[in-house]
Amino acid sequence: MNSEQLTQILQEAFPESEVAVSGQAGKFDLRIVDDQFEGKRTVARQQAVYAPLNSYIASGEVHAVTIRAMTKEEWRKASLFGA
Repeated sequence: MNSEQLTQILQEAFPESEVAVSGQAGKFDLRIVDDQFEGKRTVARQQAVYAPLNSYIASGEVHAVTIRAMTKEEWRKASLFGA
C-alpha cells in the first residue's frame, strides 16, 4: 500500500472531500476535509475514516494512521494559524 493507493481509496469513500495522504511502509498521515464531519465528535469522524480502511488494517497493508478529519471551515482556520 502506498500513499497514492490510499488516497484513491479515501477519495472513493469521501467523494466530496479534499484528501491528503503522506507516509510509507504502512504508516500514514491522513487529512480529510469534508463538511460531513460538521457536528460530529472526533471519535465519530475517525470511525468514518477507518471504515473504508478496516480490511487494509486487518491485512497489515496499513499499520498505523494519524487522522485529521475536519470541516472546510476548520481547515481554513487551521491553515490561517499554521496548524
